[in-house]
Amino acid sequence: MIEFNDVSLRYRRAPQLAVDRVSFRAAPGVVTAIVGPNGSGKSTLVRALLRRIPLETGSIRVGGVPMESVSQRALARQLAIVTQREESAFAQPVRDAVALGRYPHQGPWRAAFEEDDAAVQRGIALAGVGDLAERSTAELSGGEWQRVRLARALAQGGSALVLDEPTTFLDVAHEMAAFELLASLARGGMAVLVVSHQLNLVARFADAIIVLRRGSVVASGAPDDVMRASVLESVYDWPLVIVRDPAVGAPALIPLRTRSWRTEDRQ
Repeated sequence: MIEFNDVSLRYRRAPQLAVDRVSFRAAPGVVTAIVGPNGSGKSTLVRALLRRIPLETGSIRVGGVPMESVSQRALARQLAIVTQREESAFAQPVRDAVALGRYPHQGPWRAAFEEDDAAVQRGIALAGVGDLAERSTAELSGGEWQRVRLARALAQGGSALVLDEPTTFLDVAHEMAAFELLASLARGGMAVLVVSHQLNLVARFADAIIVLRRGSVVASGAPDDVMRASVLESVYDWPLVIVRDPAVGAPALIPLRTRSWRTEDRQ
């Protein structure tokens, strides 16, 4: 369980709050999605979980325990996070990069145990990067590196998984595979919190959606409650319609062209 209670966040020297009194919870067995336009505070919430920005108000609990009351290492045993951006610091075999996820469990001087090797193999298998395991991280495409980072988080283990734009650089097949995997992890009892701009994928796979605008929650609930034109048009400042996904019946967003952009109006 990840709980944000009345959380406000401000970047140093910034005149305005980046996140203003946000409350929600990502429960075990549920895929919870955070959506919203650029600059709405989505990634700021992830940075707060990484302790890169201090709380101005409120509290964050992981597994029912206040985050500030546990060490970073202890927190990493419960919570794995895939950030939006990360460059490989140095070239190494993919298998070794995935194995870094086991560091919170090993400590600085402890050799890897059999359980660590099993966790690494599981992460590689679940993320579908077995064919990359012996390659160097320097040889990977953006999409391949994204999948390796997911494998590392899965090897890390824990009861909760947080992902910030996990489908960046991925093609359609790997986007779908990633969300199918997240849904499967949630069915297995994990708390999954995902930040995404992919509203139609979120509507298909998420159990709960939180919509942010300018640092505040403007809507939350099941996809059918949140994926409404009356809600999303004001959030994204763009005309749109909501239809039904013919494959699964989930709500689906279609952004509309504006008249000023139509070809005949420019001739």
